[in-house]
Amino acid sequence: MPSGPIPQEVLLLKIRILLEREGRLYQKKTRVFARPAQAGERVDTLTSDGLETTNTAQAGDMLVRNQTQAGEHYLMPAESFAKRYRHLQALDDGWAVYQAVGRVWAIQLTPERLCTLELPPVFEFIAAWGSPMTAREGDFLVTPEDASEVYRIAQKEFGETYEPAG
Repeated sequence: MPSGPIPQEVLLLKIRILLEREGRLYQKKTRVFARPAQAGERVDTLTSDGLETTNTAQAGDMLVRNQTQAGEHYLMPAESFAKRYRHLQALDDGWAVYQAVGRVWAIQLTPERLCTLELPPVFEFIAAWGSPMTAREGDFLVTPEDASEVYRIAQKEFGETYEPAG
C-alpha cells in the first residue's frame, strides 16, 4: 500500500497493462465551455464528491468548465486543448463552446482492479501538472489515446460526460 501520493509515471505504468487488457475507448458526449486562463489563476476542481485537485494556470492554459451537475472547472495546456477540442461558438463573456474530438482509454476502479493494482479504496497520485489527485473506488482512471498521462474522473461525472466510442 502506498505511503504517499503515487508518482504519475508509476501509476501510468501500473495501469498500462490493465488498459491494454480491459480498458475501453470512450468519447465525451457533452460539450464544454472554455476560455483562456490567466497565468497564475488558481483552479480548484470540485466534483460531486468534493475536491479532486488544485492547479495553477500557466501562460496559454485553457480554463474548461464541464456541463455536469457539479460544473467542475479544470485547466488544460493550450496544446492538449487544441488536440482534444474543436471551437463551436464564441460567447459574449470571454467563454466559448467546444466539442471534444479526442478519445480516451478508461478503466473503472472496481474492488478487483484495486486489488490487482495493490491500491486501497481511496488513494492519491500526482497529476500530470504536479498536484495531488484523489481517486476512489468506482472512479475511472483515464488516459488520452497517446497514453501521455493518467488522470481521474469521478464516477458520477464520468457517467454524465462520457460514452463508449462508436
